Amino acid sequence: MSDRVIDSLATHKRDFASIAHLRPLLESVKDKRLVMLGEASHGTHEYYKWRASISKVLLEEYDFDFVAVEGDWPACYELNRHVKGYDDAIAKTSDALQEFSRWPSWMWANWEVHEWSQWLREFNQQLAQDQRKGFYGLDVYSLWESLDAIMDYLAREDPAALATAQEAVRCFEPYRDQDGQSYALSTRLVPEGCSAEVTKMLQEIRRKVPTYNSDREHAFSTEQNALVSNNAERYYRVMASGGSGDSGDSTWNLRDRHMMDTLNRLMEFHGADAKGIVWAHNTHIGDASYTDMKSAGLFNLGELGRNEYGRDEVALVGFGGYRGSVMAGSSWGSRAQEMKLPEARSGSWEDLCYEAGDQFYIASADLPDVADLQRAIPHRAVGVVYHPKHERYGNYVPTLIPERYDHFIFFAETQALHALDLQGDASRMPDTYPFGL
Repeated sequence: MSDRVIDSLATHKRDFASIAHLRPLLESVKDKRLVMLGEASHGTHEYYKWRASISKVLLEEYDFDFVAVEGDWPACYELNRHVKGYDDAIAKTSDALQEFSRWPSWMWANWEVHEWSQWLREFNQQLAQDQRKGFYGLDVYSLWESLDAIMDYLAREDPAALATAQEAVRCFEPYRDQDGQSYALSTRLVPEGCSAEVTKMLQEIRRKVPTYNSDREHAFSTEQNALVSNNAERYYRVMASGGSGDSGDSTWNLRDRHMMDTLNRLMEFHGADAKGIVWAHNTHIGDASYTDMKSAGLFNLGELGRNEYGRDEVALVGFGGYRGSVMAGSSWGSRAQEMKLPEARSGSWEDLCYEAGDQFYIASADLPDVADLQRAIPHRAVGVVYHPKHERYGNYVPTLIPERYDHFIFFAETQALHALDLQGDASRMPDTYPFGL
């Protein structure tokens, strides 16, 4: 049975060594509304390098409008201002990347993103200001940073609305120097927490946003920070209830629904013909309905994207590797370190790919409709916390590969990401889903 899958992969794979070899893939996704580019870990050089290479072509030649990533809105927005060359933006790329101080900072404060950002800044300089390509964060964890950004903006632009935001800040103030889990635990005693305050703030900002005309993107960012604050507060309340709220939502579903809502807002902001690129872990961009996540009642960004825009309008591209090294932490908040990535488990998708070739991509549409490929195959997923010795007992998601992805890019050998010399403050790390993906 494995031999038949390997033979199918070997027959239909397309080897690549340069972006020119990926032209068939690029041609197949160039007219999509959304192209989601995954990763099997948050710490692998090849995933970042080739996502950037693909994205450069999509932005430069096929008029995609922005890249949205699995990162915090405030830090990504500072980088967005930098790459677009706003007058008030941080001048140096390395300084802009210092904004990614939350653990795990290496996800975006790395040399691969530094190179990408410098390219995007130079490319944008050739374009009119309103045509420049953006870089945005989709995630929900930046409660404190988003509140601070709102306060800074309203103090300058709308002092009359500042009092409403101050109410929300005062409610959260006792937990400012603690992690989100401390706020979550407090809601066991006071279940409503700060919900009323952040909801009121969001409503007030949404009401006033049309009047904020000094900087359209700053106004959009302020509304987004209010949305982050509102959804982050809800996320932590659900966490306190054991991961499932009264509505049955899990923290995972709340997070991916927030990411989808943010992506929808970005598409609307960029106009009726907008086209977007997403960078996120495979567990977010690969359609969850074709994994065991479905039986747990979980959905993700890729599944939501297909449902909301139509399967023909969304391309899901997974990435994976067989062995090498990876950047990760041994525990929450620990120093990032380069770890060995052992050979993939026997019989896993990565093992089958390794038997078929060294570096290639494959289109799901090219794979034959045979029973061996219509079954769940273990598919590796490495998080920000990683223990190589324990990998074989976890880190694998049963997956119907040809349905979960439209394309898959494989590397037999990978190396760790090159983190900047920046240490995040462990007290500011997000409380993520247990897999840390």
